[in-house]
Amino acid sequence: MRLIVGIVIVVGCVIGGYLGVGGHLYVLWQPFEFLIILGAALGAFVIGNTGPVLKSIPSMFGTLFKGPKYNKAAYVELLGLQYSMFKLVQQKGILGIEPHIEDPQNSSLFNAFPTFAKNHHAVEFVCDYMRMVTMGSNNVHEMEALMDEELETHHQEQERVVSAVQALADGTPALGIVAAVLGVIHTMGAIAEPPEVLGHMIGGALVGTFFGVFVAYGFFSPFAQSLKNIYEAESKYFLSLKVGLLAHIGGQPPVMAIEFARKALMSEVRPTFNEVEAATAALPATA
Repeated sequence: MRLIVGIVIVVGCVIGGYLGVGGHLYVLWQPFEFLIILGAALGAFVIGNTGPVLKSIPSMFGTLFKGPKYNKAAYVELLGLQYSMFKLVQQKGILGIEPHIEDPQNSSLFNAFPTFAKNHHAVEFVCDYMRMVTMGSNNVHEMEALMDEELETHHQEQERVVSAVQALADGTPALGIVAAVLGVIHTMGAIAEPPEVLGHMIGGALVGTFFGVFVAYGFFSPFAQSLKNIYEAESKYFLSLKVGLLAHIGGQPPVMAIEFARKALMSEVRPTFNEVEAATAALPATA
């Protein structure tokens, strides 16, 4: 919804302002200028990016329209999951978690928290590090370094998409100039035409410059910034998992481990201590 509202404002203000000063809308309709700019931009995008980045573009648009996946309720659930998991280990020992991390799809523990269970990367992250703990790895500093490396790799994968869209935004104005120059060349070939015809052709050529700048700074660049903000907000989900797991590995009791995890969240989605306490009190007994 936010994305649609923004697009409507951008298009409405630009076109509305143009019409407001007496501009003629039909002059802006230059389909071959659009073909040159968008076609060249698409080709450059394909040249400049790897297969995985290109394959991620459809899901990128889904991310832009939906916004961040996690709200305050999702973080309350995440803290509840960590509390239940740590409580289970406290009650039954580290091997008590083994059936859940070896078969997470059928885990009654994980499936009690549906938002978490649907996040394949988050489930894998928890299972991998809890499995290391069951195998005897309990050095907090070594685990933290490994977690940081994994999360940095995940961040780099997301950043590739953001950089690709930003590069598209940076290059589109220049492609608009290319279209405008081609329009001027076409106009020079018809220099014998009457002034009103030449004026229309020159106006059409200048639409290329307008359109390149318009889509670059009205759409592509904001898309890149929006993606960056969404990915950064979602990275807090994994940061909370990391902090909670490290606190647990370091020997903190469940209630303190999830307090560490809660503090890692941004203020707009961070539940209060009392909200977390009420949520964990309502959880069923771990099994």
